[in-house]
Amino acid sequence: MGDVIQNVLIPVRDGYATVNVEITNDRISAIRHHLDTFETVIDGQDKLLLPGFVNGHTHSSQALQRGLIPQLPLELWLADVLDSSSNDLDAYYLGALFTAVNTLLSGGTCVMDHAYLLAGQELESIRAAVRAYKEVGIRAFIAPLTYDEPFVAAFPSGRSLPHQPYSQSTAEILELMEAVVKEFHDPEAGINIAVGPTGFQRCSDALFEGCAELSDRYNLCRHIHLLETKAQKMLAYEKYGVSGVEHLRRIGFLDHRTSLAHSVWLTDEDIEHLVQTRSTVVHNPSSNLRLGSGIAPILKYIEAGVNVAFGCDGSASNDGQDLLEAIKLGTVLHNVTDFDYRHWITPRMAIDMAAMGGAKGVNLADQTGSLTVGKKADMVLYDLTNLSLLPHTDPIGLLVLGRPTQVVDSVWVNGRRVVANGQVLMTDADHLKQELLNRSRKASRPQFQTIHQVESHYRKVMGL
Repeated sequence: MGDVIQNVLIPVRDGYATVNVEITNDRISAIRHHLDTFETVIDGQDKLLLPGFVNGHTHSSQALQRGLIPQLPLELWLADVLDSSSNDLDAYYLGALFTAVNTLLSGGTCVMDHAYLLAGQELESIRAAVRAYKEVGIRAFIAPLTYDEPFVAAFPSGRSLPHQPYSQSTAEILELMEAVVKEFHDPEAGINIAVGPTGFQRCSDALFEGCAELSDRYNLCRHIHLLETKAQKMLAYEKYGVSGVEHLRRIGFLDHRTSLAHSVWLTDEDIEHLVQTRSTVVHNPSSNLRLGSGIAPILKYIEAGVNVAFGCDGSASNDGQDLLEAIKLGTVLHNVTDFDYRHWITPRMAIDMAAMGGAKGVNLADQTGSLTVGKKADMVLYDLTNLSLLPHTDPIGLLVLGRPTQVVDSVWVNGRRVVANGQVLMTDADHLKQELLNRSRKASRPQFQTIHQVESHYRKVMGL
């Protein structure tokens, strides 16, 4: 026996239906109109049930850098990120906790954490994030962010700047990655390891190929940044003589398990490569705008048949982890990129992108992403009596196009209820708030020095 959500609203083809949704163990066991006897009956009156969304790209450790870094283009912003990153393992735990809690409370049941690692304590960094994600009860993919080339390699003509070779060899990084997989990859417990080379701007072909081999051997997802900025598009042609997408295709990194964060500066040929390889684009509209990276041509991707998901990106470039905000922005933003309104993203399309699109992006479409009998019970219950979802015109329309606040009533992940009555059950959110407050009181303003070493070069190569 398990839970049943009684008289709840769900979307159907022609509108909405009121049904009872039954959960047995970790699965949706029935969706029907009559009610059997269950251990727990949850009142679904004036509530909307949807499949859980996937926060398809974030960096959890940036939670303590919220609001800290000025509005800068990515390449200069990263210099400030490096100068203000914490070397405290507790910060990695708190960052993952913050990311998980906020993802759950904005409709997400799964997160792809492109996780920064603390140098010399890489396994401990992963262990801290795993502890937080298990504590909260969210489904998590952790893709350790790896690279084997120096910071300046990410700039066009960047190797002309003074630099030292990266401190770890490619072989050492791949050995570390395999150790991470062996210790932490545990899908049954909701913890999945993915390979996460940061992007071609700081990764050798040997690192990409080694990560692809690990992905094949252990059936891991692959997650990278791709063509986030104009500078990266310039760098790809400088480095390879072809587009970054074409190069990744040639070395065999793109496949159905590959998700590509940002993907702003793609050509029509690039788009076709993504269709052919069944790769996923993760749309991060908030950070793309904050960093001035550009507007990803999402309508072209959808029309071509590319799978698209949503992500918040890290809290240093978004300043929050509100999935509903990312979904709204990623929906209405494109109304100004194509004047044919029949091409625009509708609220229902956006919900499907966030849920099923996200599930495809983490290779779980056969298990999650829809309210389907037999699938994992990863679901979110929204309170339609909340003032921000009134009046009852179109619940999904208001959820996507409105300004919903504190509308999540309950969340189930893998059949377990982890949020009830708007409160996270598995961890003490008040303790998290107090910890972040205490750290705020002790924090001092970082000294941003690295930016001064690269800013003039960046402005020159970008023609500023």
